[in-house]
Amino acid sequence: MNLQEKLSLLPAKPGCYLMKNDAGEIIYVGKAKVLKNRVRSYFTGSHDEKTQRLVANITDFEYIITDSPTEALILECNLIKQYKPQYNILLKDDKTYPYLKITNETHPRLDVVRKVHKDHGRYFGPYPSAQAAHETKRLLSRIYPLRKCKTMKNRPCLYFHMGQCFAPCNETVDVQKYESIVADITRFLKGDYRSLCNDLKDKMHRASEALDFERAKDFRDQIAAIQAIMEKQKIILTDNLDRDIFGYYAQNGWMCVQVFFMRQGKLIERDVSLFKHYGEEQEDFMSFVSQYYHENHALPKEILLPEMDESLLLDDALALEDWLSIKVKVPQRGPKKELVELASKNARVAVEERFLFLEKDFNRTHKAIEDIGNAFNIEIPKRIEAFDNSNIQGTDPVSAMVVYIDGKPARKEYRKYKVRTVEGADDYSTMREVIRRRYMRVLKDNLPLPDLIVIDGGKGHISSVIDVLENELGLDIPICGLKKNREHKTEQILFGKEAQVIPLERSSEAFYLLQRIQEEVHRFAITFHRQTKSKNTFTSALDNIKGVGEKRRKALLKHFGSLQKIREASVEDFRQIGIGDVLAKQIIDALNDKP
Repeated sequence: MNLQEKLSLLPAKPGCYLMKNDAGEIIYVGKAKVLKNRVRSYFTGSHDEKTQRLVANITDFEYIITDSPTEALILECNLIKQYKPQYNILLKDDKTYPYLKITNETHPRLDVVRKVHKDHGRYFGPYPSAQAAHETKRLLSRIYPLRKCKTMKNRPCLYFHMGQCFAPCNETVDVQKYESIVADITRFLKGDYRSLCNDLKDKMHRASEALDFERAKDFRDQIAAIQAIMEKQKIILTDNLDRDIFGYYAQNGWMCVQVFFMRQGKLIERDVSLFKHYGEEQEDFMSFVSQYYHENHALPKEILLPEMDESLLLDDALALEDWLSIKVKVPQRGPKKELVELASKNARVAVEERFLFLEKDFNRTHKAIEDIGNAFNIEIPKRIEAFDNSNIQGTDPVSAMVVYIDGKPARKEYRKYKVRTVEGADDYSTMREVIRRRYMRVLKDNLPLPDLIVIDGGKGHISSVIDVLENELGLDIPICGLKKNREHKTEQILFGKEAQVIPLERSSEAFYLLQRIQEEVHRFAITFHRQTKSKNTFTSALDNIKGVGEKRRKALLKHFGSLQKIREASVEDFRQIGIGDVLAKQIIDALNDKP
């Protein structure tokens, strides 16, 4: 059945649609109040460039009918999370915000957590950053001696001796006093910090009158710490309501969404998300908002959104309200509208700064590769491939290649090589082997040839590479060698068969780009060498032990984590992974060089 036939059969009902490419992969997931109208719109009329890129890759689609737009909204979030489509807005870092939690235990603890569970604990937040959450926790831990340890131990820990824990593990604690402290912390986390400051001031004055100046100083420092934290929070509204305020801006296929966190009427921080988008900007924005609250049980009391297309906003706002059971509003006037406009204004500035940065970065890198081409008297080297070898006294020799396209690293095209035919520390032969293997594969698979090859080395390395390229493979590719000084910094730039020294200014963008390429390929090569050496060392040490095969070797590594920890283990430790005492003793003796 072709696309036109499938489009004619679409129902006029709410649901989700899944767009597929020619490989059958789901590349976009969307929701619709009326599937028939929404899906057809992709294949009729004109679209902007970014949406055209999406539509050009669609060869098939599926759809799932739901009973309501709310169900479609929830299903869309689940499908995006499951399939991670290429053209959807994805919260790729799966960002979660920290909360402060008072645990539901006999002697509650104060903890910083990332997930909210239905465990009868009391959660406060979210906090804009882990630093803010831990800072608040440290402050409360100094003032209130709640239990600190996750497990109850047999003896008091250091916090007890510092006066920061009641030590319920070993001491009898007054239940009412403990509950009173938990109530004070709860009030503070709900925004009532003034009463805490007043209590601390009374204690400070009493300590001062009793001539206990050291204790009075501690209270003074605690008050200052509370005020320092609260000064960061600008009071905006007086209704003490928890709300999230959204604003967005889209331009040239990029979108920025800014979320202002308001807790207890105070604007405490913002979250900024900048990403590419391919669909209609308002739909993609609402998709972002939906994903933002997916699996989030600690919700604000109110969400404020910017003005958008009335029909779309009404449907999605009602669906969000129905799903989350909280108020979703579009303020028309007053301070709430000003906050939404402020969020959108900040989003616009972020997008415009992004384009200014991209333009500046493009101009800088384009000028750099243009200058390299002029210095070497070649065409602009849009594709540069760089090579470096790594070994220690000839052991575990490896080589690596990095690729730069238009002055930017193309990491998906990086390659690693284990040297096969060279024994010992023969850098020239190693370079010959790797160049031969790389460009035989390029010719065989009809891959793009580089405009410039960069070698980490001098005249001898250049001669080895040219010999393989010209005499064995019949290729004529410009060669550049980067010679280092004793400090391992780029000293000379050599070019061509004669290894001519090219006098590039060390402060020029061209020199800086070549230096970055040299450092990147060296980093990539030496990292690969360390991985190879570490793996070989571990494998060889265990391979010589009778009774230890591949499965047991992997089990040992997974359980103990390192060769050193296996050496230090006791015979009993091996029983957890099914290794008997006799073999365990053989492994320990062998690794410790005992007969």
